[in-house]
Amino acid sequence: MFHVVQYQPLRLITQTSLSSMCLKLMLSRPAAFAQIWKSWFSSHSLVGNKNIILMGPPGAGKTTIGRIVGQKLDCPVIDIDDDVLETTWNMSVSEKLQDVGNEQFLEEEGKALLKFSASGSVISLTGSNPMHAAGMQHVKKNGIVVYLDVPTTVIMSRLKSMKVDRIVGQSPGISLKDILQFRKQFYKRWYDIRVLCGGDIAAEVVAEKVLDAVKRYQNSELETFTSTRSSRSGRSMEKDYHKYFSDVVTEGLAPDGGLFVPERGLPKFTAGEWQSLIEATYIERAQVILERCIHPSDIPASKLAEIIGTAYGENFTCSKIAPVRHLAGNQFLLELFHGPTASFKDFALQMVPHIFAYCIPRSCNYLVLVATSGDTGSAVLDGFSRLHDTDKQRIAVMNFFPEDGVSPIQKSQMIGCQKENAWSVGVKSDFDFCQTAIKQIFTNSDYTGFLTVEYGTALAAANSINWARLLPQVVYHASAYLDLVHQDIIPFGSPVDVCIPTGNFGNILAALYAKMMGIPIRKCICASNENNVLTDFIRTGVYDLRGRKLIPTFSPAVDILKSSNLERYLHLITNEDGQLVTQLYNQLENQGHFQLQKDLLEKLQQDLVAGWCSEEDCLAAIHSVYSTTGYILDTHTAVAKVVADRLQDRTCPIIISSTAHYSKFAPAILRALRIAEINQNPLSQLHLLSSYSPLPPVHWGLLETLKKKGNEDHQVCAADMSMLMSHIETLIQNHFMKVF
Repeated sequence: MFHVVQYQPLRLITQTSLSSMCLKLMLSRPAAFAQIWKSWFSSHSLVGNKNIILMGPPGAGKTTIGRIVGQKLDCPVIDIDDDVLETTWNMSVSEKLQDVGNEQFLEEEGKALLKFSASGSVISLTGSNPMHAAGMQHVKKNGIVVYLDVPTTVIMSRLKSMKVDRIVGQSPGISLKDILQFRKQFYKRWYDIRVLCGGDIAAEVVAEKVLDAVKRYQNSELETFTSTRSSRSGRSMEKDYHKYFSDVVTEGLAPDGGLFVPERGLPKFTAGEWQSLIEATYIERAQVILERCIHPSDIPASKLAEIIGTAYGENFTCSKIAPVRHLAGNQFLLELFHGPTASFKDFALQMVPHIFAYCIPRSCNYLVLVATSGDTGSAVLDGFSRLHDTDKQRIAVMNFFPEDGVSPIQKSQMIGCQKENAWSVGVKSDFDFCQTAIKQIFTNSDYTGFLTVEYGTALAAANSINWARLLPQVVYHASAYLDLVHQDIIPFGSPVDVCIPTGNFGNILAALYAKMMGIPIRKCICASNENNVLTDFIRTGVYDLRGRKLIPTFSPAVDILKSSNLERYLHLITNEDGQLVTQLYNQLENQGHFQLQKDLLEKLQQDLVAGWCSEEDCLAAIHSVYSTTGYILDTHTAVAKVVADRLQDRTCPIIISSTAHYSKFAPAILRALRIAEINQNPLSQLHLLSSYSPLPPVHWGLLETLKKKGNEDHQVCAADMSMLMSHIETLIQNHFMKVF
């Protein structure tokens, strides 16, 4: 047996540290036990008795990079090809392949790997090692697997220069490109951490990235979250303050009423790293971006891949998930309505339920509360209804929406999406009341404590106040830019503007986050309807709700006056001054307004411009675009189109977020298209629209929902906090108190 051991002096673990470990085991964080080991281990050395295992396709540079990493760590370096296989076989790898053929070679290679053992070393695998499951399981037991992710086009170029035209597993009639693509599924199965490697990156640089990635893997304590209303001095005084990704997913709102944000900010991607994703699919881009935002201690890469695959698999009608379509001139549409409930909310809410189910402790039931101005409700209900049956028994959803403040089809959709663990309640008020009520419920410790003690049930949030809701939105803004590069519309590095219809500021905040992570977005244009409080704020620095009343419009998803996610952006531009943010929001709550200092307004206006659109202009834009292109905009996208026309300077492309499918707003669309006879039945309205052969076609998922569930009842309650709390308690009694 091939065996390498690096001697390490044994260190004693004191009784105090053991007690600390036992305490940490009680935390809700997934893989807590493994995390304890990592935390202790990272304080001793980078490698210790564990191996760093480099994995990737042939031509990825594993051998060269392994040697550099080994030199930097002063530890043994083992190349599986040279030091194990050829030593075991007494012949070269190419001779062995020629001697036994592809299938037998993989088996012989796997057997050699099973007999191999090492510790405290840097190991460079062969390109085909990951295709032998038993061999990889054996090696992975004592190591951290680092995937050197090199674009296929780069690998093919390198192999050509090395005069390699055939690799293990390649048969006659199968191209080199096909076999490289085929192998990716095996690489993705085994790695713990990924290192993106572009075309011209030097081996020395990759080696440094490997070391940085391993350090990150072992030091999850650095990736903590703070509240937008927390002062730094207060944080340093609180021993148990640290919150991790899995904590903020389950808790939703910070105890002080603020919103959670990463304490060290978002990860930065280099230009080369972004360029390595140009050829990638949407799912591949999502995996890479989210891996950098979610520590593997919270969700391992393999589990994250499973969640992303489930979220963006058969649920979306377009294989590109979030395609970018040319509209006219320098304007492009980012189509975000191909999910099951026909709005951009599906991007987060097909994923968040699975993240939530993974992160929460098994010992408690959870009731997810959500307030919606239209699209969020059906997306939340649909997403949580797709959980596994065992998860649905311990996770339920209650959706509050303004009874008279959503479109008829949106209401039918929310009622139709009700399932055994998902319910909708209409509230006789507006969205701002629903959202404020939920925030107050979360910060009512007497009430939440009562629910926990009496029913063993904790509350959680699925609105965009939950950090996990924002991350998937960052992905599609980054992906849209990469698509324009891939389509040769722009070279990488050229700027774009984005225009986003927004009321709660979450979607446009995600675009700002994508910009911070390295996507060349120049300006974010905030598009409002007649509820234009954000427009006034961005132009003047004054956020003023005094005398304002919510105006019901054709674009109900942005009928919002209190923009929750604006708080996260203010925390950012105030250099994380939680005391100032608290002061501003206390003033808003008590006096109905606040004003930014001049320097903060100037900083804000470097990122943002804003405009608003009247109801008449919204309908006129829908008619104009349809008349000239045959394409139907939904009412929210039309708001953005009008504002983009007014504010863009046409010096660069502009990506307009098409946040919902027009099918959800059929009466307004029919009116815009000047179709006189409008049947009041939502299903009939969609059939009427479909008869015009529109582009894009009527949304199939919405049609199916209305066909099957259109006549179901729902509960309605008064705009009274005690009534909402009563509904919550009744749901808990009916769902969680049942014996399944």
